[in-house]
Amino acid sequence: MYPPRSNKGKATRRVKKRRLSKSWVLLNLFLVTMIVMSISYFWLITQDTKSAQPLESSTNTSSELPPTADSPNLDTDSSPTVTLEKDQPITNDPTKDATKETETPKETETVKLKAPKDSDVMDEHKISEEPKFAGKTDESNDPNEILANADTILNFHFAGDMIFSGKVEGKLKKEGYDYPFKHLGDIFQKDDLTIANLETPVTIAGVGATNKQYVFKSSPKALDALKKAGMDAVGLANNHILDQGVPGLLDTLKHLEESKLQYAGAGKNADEAYAPEYFTRQGVKIALVAVSRVVPDTDWFAVKGRPGVASAYDPTAALQSIAKARKNADIVIVMAHWGAERALNPNANQTQLAHKFVDAGADLVIGSHPHVLQGLEQYKGKWIAYSTGNFIFTKSATPSTWKTAVFATTCTPKGECKIKLIPFHAEIGQPVPMSDEEGQKLFKEIQKLSIGGVTINKDGTVIKPKS
Repeated sequence: MYPPRSNKGKATRRVKKRRLSKSWVLLNLFLVTMIVMSISYFWLITQDTKSAQPLESSTNTSSELPPTADSPNLDTDSSPTVTLEKDQPITNDPTKDATKETETPKETETVKLKAPKDSDVMDEHKISEEPKFAGKTDESNDPNEILANADTILNFHFAGDMIFSGKVEGKLKKEGYDYPFKHLGDIFQKDDLTIANLETPVTIAGVGATNKQYVFKSSPKALDALKKAGMDAVGLANNHILDQGVPGLLDTLKHLEESKLQYAGAGKNADEAYAPEYFTRQGVKIALVAVSRVVPDTDWFAVKGRPGVASAYDPTAALQSIAKARKNADIVIVMAHWGAERALNPNANQTQLAHKFVDAGADLVIGSHPHVLQGLEQYKGKWIAYSTGNFIFTKSATPSTWKTAVFATTCTPKGECKIKLIPFHAEIGQPVPMSDEEGQKLFKEIQKLSIGGVTINKDGTVIKPKS
């Protein structure tokens, strides 16, 4: 027989057993914790990916990306956006006082928009909801014949984003403030209307925003050069116009008025920001409405008693403005700042808003913000240019931002228009004409990006889809 085991040996084994049990429990707890943390981490990553652009949620795979490590000279905007829950709409009520809560009111009230000046009031007449020519309809699908029977033809030019700060300012100080227009000739001077997006406050004062990566500030000298080159008006509804705060915005409005440049999309209050701006050319009344669906903060929204921009997150006020313009003008132009930077295709917000704008009365919808050219679409007979790219801007590390175009547009007084692209390289502070070969290549790229069978001729003329 074996000798009896000592009590001391039993005690030792019991201690070892308890320690082993505790070790297994701790190990299991650790493994469970790691599993839970891993699941939580991947869930959070998924949610972050879905809501990475809360103001620009889109079915488009392209997104608004910040500068990468390999593009240190990227000067396009990647400013922070408003942090909201995924798909939570921003409901901006322009009629509310700025001292009260404005971000999530229960409903949007009717906006009282600024009436046109007495000198702008047109003779009362009914504007057709679906304008048609007095002559034959367009059976040939040839845009040169679309306008053949119109007695009055209006010529417009639309260009992309403009800044006069940073590297661009350096060029202008060295070469002169007329430097951006050296290769444009007099095309803006001979037309009826030239409009572009002013993506910068124009002020010698102001306080730069601290919550943005790129903050612009441009000299008033640039506006005089714009006017001299033939620019007639600018859109102000964008994510940079308040880079120098409210004082910078008010300075911008003052300098624009002194330079005799008209504007839309921002103002001293909601009425001014959303109000259509009117022009009369060859006896034809034209309205311009400008709105933005890209802002860094809801404090930028123009409301009652507070300067700011016209927002399109809640499109109610914008649609009311377009409808008002439709009643008072022969031709209605809408400028929209929207989409994701460097995305070649419009996202769902762009296409949905564009169609709503046309439904409300727009004859032309001209987009900006992506800093690249996007395609065109004809919806209910009206042209939508989703992005006009850069025009007078700095140069990023993304090659697609180096291409731009002037959108030469010809319209009848009834709002039936054709568009022709004039291709340019977007160099630092200056558009430079493309060669014929480069232009042809660009036309093919834009045609491929366009929606619904739009084609582009070798001369840059955009042809509507065949019925």
